[in-house]
Amino acid sequence: MDRIKITGGNPMNGEMVISGAKNAALPLMITSLLTDKPLTLGNMPRLADVNTLNRILGNHGVNFSVQGKRKSSDSLFGETVAYDAKDIVDTTAPYEMVSRMRASFWVLAPLLARMGEAKVSLPGGCAIGTRPVDLHLSALKALGAQIELENGYVIAKAPQGGLTGGIIDFPMVSVGATHQALMAATLAKGQTVIKGAACEPEVTDVAECLVKMGAKIEGIGTPNLTIEGVDCLGGAQHNVVADRIETGTFIMSVAMAGGDVFLKGARADTLENAIEVICQTGAQIEVQDEGIRVVKTNSDIQAIDVITMPYPGFPTDLQAQFMALMVKAKGVSRIQETIFENRFMHVQELARLGAKIQLEGDTAIVTGVDSLHGAQVMATDLRASVSLAIAALVAEGETEISRIYHLDRGFENLEEKFRGVGVQIERVSE
Repeated sequence: MDRIKITGGNPMNGEMVISGAKNAALPLMITSLLTDKPLTLGNMPRLADVNTLNRILGNHGVNFSVQGKRKSSDSLFGETVAYDAKDIVDTTAPYEMVSRMRASFWVLAPLLARMGEAKVSLPGGCAIGTRPVDLHLSALKALGAQIELENGYVIAKAPQGGLTGGIIDFPMVSVGATHQALMAATLAKGQTVIKGAACEPEVTDVAECLVKMGAKIEGIGTPNLTIEGVDCLGGAQHNVVADRIETGTFIMSVAMAGGDVFLKGARADTLENAIEVICQTGAQIEVQDEGIRVVKTNSDIQAIDVITMPYPGFPTDLQAQFMALMVKAKGVSRIQETIFENRFMHVQELARLGAKIQLEGDTAIVTGVDSLHGAQVMATDLRASVSLAIAALVAEGETEISRIYHLDRGFENLEEKFRGVGVQIERVSE
């Protein structure tokens, strides 16, 4: 099992290229199931989750081919991948595949909409909360789907003639349920209105791709979406939006370690709340035409309180990274997690490095310390893994992070990117 070792104490200087967003790439890949025409996705990140989903889509009959990788000097760094779902050979997504990654559950909606039926295992993925799929299923039921749960599987069937447009009113924001509702509605007969839709940039990216494929969607980027169903969707070419979570992670890395780094391809408009918060900690952030420049010239980090919220609030996917930053802040910060009920598993690992963190329900109270010390730590989920790396940037001595398969799920070439700006980091394979 691979591990990474980081020796703290080096500032970060240079340029880092931002990859395509994992949280957009996965649902974009799944939209290929909606059409029998090719869908070509540019700026695709090279991640373990992408590889896993490629295998799952292949089980349904989707063929894919890598058409090229852009030069590292280009802001669009990722691969270009063509997906062809001309022939769907299987409408079942088995447990052994879906259990590896929660997002693979989203194949339910396009299979149901296009083929009229689907049998999909209940999802797996990071253990950061129960994250029930009730909202996903209620959305499909609102379009006429008949749904049963049997032996850990969702068995869905469309009525004769296909799904029919309806009103979907989400009682709470759910990115996954919004993806499913949006994909199903594109092929449902008549009009569908989605109220309380998630507004995350990744949802917007998927909606814009669907429009390129021939979908009729109004209200993109707002909580209220109106979709006029079409008989079929066509092919398209679309570039995956830049990863705002990777961007926020690297901004906080510089805020922690100090230095001067340009994040090429970063989009500040997808991360305004987090940028505002990080600026209050003492980092200087300058938005430029081709990306974001981050400068941190002194060692003082100011303690700031944060509450995670659906977009455009502070992202839950940056909570662990921000906690790592606050570990070295001057004073006490309070970090409240309102999205997932079990997303503080990184606390005990940060404590091994010398952090002082007290948990009170959904809130972590972080008292900043003067110094951290390298230790052996273990990644517990995708975002927690990189929070340990951020803390290791300033820890005295060497920090060894194990179980980094979590890291590989969502961060492309992290060691290469860190090493390129002066971080002393290496991967150790056994």
